[in-house]
Amino acid sequence: MLIIVLFIWGYNFLKDRKILDRNRTYYAMYENVQGLVPTSPVLINGLKVGSITKITFHPTKPGMLVVHMELSNDIEFSRQSVAEIFSPDFISGKSLRLKLVQGGEIAQSGDTLVGAISTDIMGMINEQIAPLQTKVESFVVNSDSVMTNVNRVLDARNQENIARSLENLNQTLQQIKSISMKADQMLGNNAPRFDSIMVHANHAMSGLSQMSDSLQKANISATVAKLEKSISQFNTMLDSINQGKGSIGKLMHDEALYNNMEAATKEMEALMKDMKENPKRYVHFSVFGKKETPYKDPE
Repeated sequence: MLIIVLFIWGYNFLKDRKILDRNRTYYAMYENVQGLVPTSPVLINGLKVGSITKITFHPTKPGMLVVHMELSNDIEFSRQSVAEIFSPDFISGKSLRLKLVQGGEIAQSGDTLVGAISTDIMGMINEQIAPLQTKVESFVVNSDSVMTNVNRVLDARNQENIARSLENLNQTLQQIKSISMKADQMLGNNAPRFDSIMVHANHAMSGLSQMSDSLQKANISATVAKLEKSISQFNTMLDSINQGKGSIGKLMHDEALYNNMEAATKEMEALMKDMKENPKRYVHFSVFGKKETPYKDPE
């Protein structure tokens, strides 16, 4: 018998319970527990007298939540006392406090108290901050996920590749710096030549400017007008020639005149050829007074 008693006492001791458990259980009903969770404290005038053990749905009233609270203090209070959910500060979660009512029937373990939700300024502020807190928590979770992915991407191999890329970039920048220094040195060594080129370029631009001024003074428009007039007169002359007017026109369009001129040209050509081949036929002289020999046609 003694062994059984010791076993029961040891079992309850390991479970952090007393053999003569004096804790009392009370209930309260709410439509919304405002974030109240099991293990939240139960307070009376700021003193912790118990805690929330669990939160369940009401078996016969759909949507209603039943908060189970366990009190370890021996204080007595009325069954009309109010179990109010409130926010003790900005950081902590919701808590439950008992607003005691004196007089009336004393509440017994298993009784259901009146449930209420605090509407003080702290509660209103917490209600406004709650969505922001949710967003902040979500942001922290997402940031942690992003950092995890970054760490996964930046493994040893990728870190080595990034380091190599940065080294190559540094070498490229060094080369660009060297090229820039060489370009500066080249420009410095050839500064007189560049100055001479610029001087010649200025002279050339000055000459072009003077040429432009001369062209403006030359009254190009009048010259162009004269050229157009000359071309018009030349076209008129060509039209006259095509119409057979004037000597040239008649020569080009009068076939008989053309034939006569062609015949005369041929006879002239034959005469010149004959004078070249038989000059004696046309020139007769004697140095010593010799008698002239009459001309005979060649056979």
